[in-house]
Amino acid sequence: MTRGAVFVLGILAIVGGIGLGMLAALVAGPHGTPAGSGLVAALGSTPPSPAPLVTPAPSTEGSSSIVASAPPSTAPSPTPSTGPVLVADPLTGRLVTPAVAARHPIAVMVDDLSPARPQSGFNAASIVWQAPAEGGIPRYMMVFQENIPTDVGPVRSSRYYYIAWAAELKAVYAHAGGSPQALATLRNQGNGQLVYNADEFRWGNSFRRVSFRFAPHNLYTTGKQLRGIASSVGAKDVPIKWPWTFAPDAALSARPTGGRIQVTYGNVNAIRFDYDRASNTYLRSVTGEKKQIDNATGKRVQPKNVIVMVMRFGALNDGHPQKHRLEAQVIGSGPAWISTNGITVKGKWKKTSLTSATRFYDATGKPVVLTVGQTFVQVMKTTDKIVFVAGKLALPIPSHVGSRAE
Repeated sequence: MTRGAVFVLGILAIVGGIGLGMLAALVAGPHGTPAGSGLVAALGSTPPSPAPLVTPAPSTEGSSSIVASAPPSTAPSPTPSTGPVLVADPLTGRLVTPAVAARHPIAVMVDDLSPARPQSGFNAASIVWQAPAEGGIPRYMMVFQENIPTDVGPVRSSRYYYIAWAAELKAVYAHAGGSPQALATLRNQGNGQLVYNADEFRWGNSFRRVSFRFAPHNLYTTGKQLRGIASSVGAKDVPIKWPWTFAPDAALSARPTGGRIQVTYGNVNAIRFDYDRASNTYLRSVTGEKKQIDNATGKRVQPKNVIVMVMRFGALNDGHPQKHRLEAQVIGSGPAWISTNGITVKGKWKKTSLTSATRFYDATGKPVVLTVGQTFVQVMKTTDKIVFVAGKLALPIPSHVGSRAE
């Protein structure tokens, strides 16, 4: 075939293709995109951005929703976050690193006689227990886990029922001596069976006497020293199993204004919590301290949760009746009032064994949900005075909120 013939055939192919395209457009015209569909630019307007691609959502029963997704982006993929992975701390619900969440709990016995006030360590504690000791004077047990405190004290002696609460976490248990019952328990089961015994008599180099208090209200330690004891006794940092559950703060509109809790140990030591709506905390006061502070930080003591539980106490027959020591029925159940988000519900506490956690339930038997943060547990005798005054809510007050029902 000559070069001219090839040229003529090429021209004929081009013209034929154009003709077929025009014919196809005419045939498709009645079924084309309707005017004003949004996929066509209006006359005189700038060209629109590419329309989103609409794809069906994954099929779910009773659902007909669709999901709009943007066209594939030409921008580079974002760099994955290099921040630390956070988990909920088992004792407070706060977000912490896994290493912090696994720190071995440390429980410290702390004095509550008036010469010991203001004490140090409150605000670093995850849980604070307070219960009767003797002579109408209660005693604290501060449980440190996520925070490593600075000063803690004054450190005082042990009692058996506090060991029972510390045993729930197999805590390092710091104290200065104790009742014969408590010391016998620690000798036999203080090497990790119930707790790890951190008696000042053995670990004296980890405690010190301060000059601004007089004995015996002047024995102090630090979180760093207590962590050192934990390492020495083999209390390892491992994930903690703890049954309490936590939720974020309630919305401001759901919180009441005002409200208070007041408990009195014997007739000599009154404790009051005033609910603060703005911070969603309970401002704590004690006899002789209108505003209780942590001496280590100079800041107000104000937990997120307050639990009041009632149990039976009796005289401890330990051969020293002049000491007026007590024993408590820590295993069992009894009434409890749980206050969080400014609301108090009446329920019960339950502890099934020496090492099982003390759990709290509402009136229907469901485990209560606490607010993320610190919890104070006030353990009271059946004869102690307990008063709850409800705050004022914008919403109707549930029937289970209010003063203690006898």
